[in-house]
Amino acid sequence: MLGRYAFSIVAGCVVTLSLLFVMQILIASGKEALVKPRERAVLDFVRVRRNENVNTQDITPEKPPKPPQVPPEVPPQDLDNIDPNAPTINVPPPSVSQNIDIGGPGGMNIAEGDYLPIVRVAPIYPARAQSRGLEGYVDMSFTVTAAGSVIDPIVLFSTSGLFERAATRAVLKFKYKPRVVDGVPISVAGVKTRITFKMED
Repeated sequence: MLGRYAFSIVAGCVVTLSLLFVMQILIASGKEALVKPRERAVLDFVRVRRNENVNTQDITPEKPPKPPQVPPEVPPQDLDNIDPNAPTINVPPPSVSQNIDIGGPGGMNIAEGDYLPIVRVAPIYPARAQSRGLEGYVDMSFTVTAAGSVIDPIVLFSTSGLFERAATRAVLKFKYKPRVVDGVPISVAGVKTRITFKMED
């Protein structure tokens, strides 16, 4: 116990003497800083006078061109001097005969036939492929519904994966005339198409 007190007293004396020594060094160096003259930088400013010529003449705007001459007014027609016995031309109205019977079930005549493309939306060129100068194509397979829309697009082959998403989005916007069998539109699966990506020259 006494050893701890003795060690603490010795350590405190050493720290105190060290602080006093450091303070003495700082005081001595501070006196030198106050006595030593400070170096000052001198800046010279040189002003150059520019030769500026200001045009003080009055600027007169040009006169606008004269407007074109107004054409003379057309005199009003004298309706009192019309000859009632003047010859006239009689043109008979055209005869129009149109068959309005559209027939078919419920008054609708649905033509038989296979599906036909009506709207084909061009794909949006991917920015990454365009920056790299890539060109290619994507082979797609999808189903044409009875309403003429496109569902279930599948990528069969693509020259680059960068084109697949743009091709799928474009195919989903296609519109078709559906296949009609016995007057009833039906869906067609396995319709194939190729979406080509080519940069313009």
